[in-house]
Amino acid sequence: MPWFIAVALLVVPVLEIYVIIQVGQAIGGWPTVALLLVESALGAWLIKREGRRAWNALTEATQTARMPGKELADAALVLVGGTLLLAPGFITDIFGFFFVLPFTRPLARKVLAGFLSRRVAAQLGGNPITGFMPGTFRPPTPDDADRARRERTAGEDVVQGEVIEPDDQQLPKQNPSA
Repeated sequence: MPWFIAVALLVVPVLEIYVIIQVGQAIGGWPTVALLLVESALGAWLIKREGRRAWNALTEATQTARMPGKELADAALVLVGGTLLLAPGFITDIFGFFFVLPFTRPLARKVLAGFLSRRVAAQLGGNPITGFMPGTFRPPTPDDADRARRERTAGEDVVQGEVIEPDDQQLPKQNPSA
């Protein structure tokens, strides 16, 4: 387990309790409990709605044979955000709403993509700034596809001709007894 996850598992609950106590002292105990319940109910409703949207987008992407990168990231963010929203506390709810709300999720997706690309580059020994990784090549271009098609068809024989659709009158009669 990475060190920051271990620290987060120790620090976040203590911070949540501290913030709940501070809010309770400011607005009272019962209003604080009511606020936590309202946030949880709103979070559950939002998770259901956005989870359904993410699932439908993922299904559509796979049915249309598109690579579902954005859809998978959205589904992961809704899952993590939903988990944070269902945990009691104000700090986790802030991050949960950031991951789940449709107008903040693109920013969260961009942060997640940047984090993951830096992690992958570090694991593979690449440079996270330039994106260069040892042993990799540049991405293919349309010119590469044309060149590959020309090379693939260069040695094939081409027969010039014309396709003629046969008419029923031109076909020879077949003997049904044969």
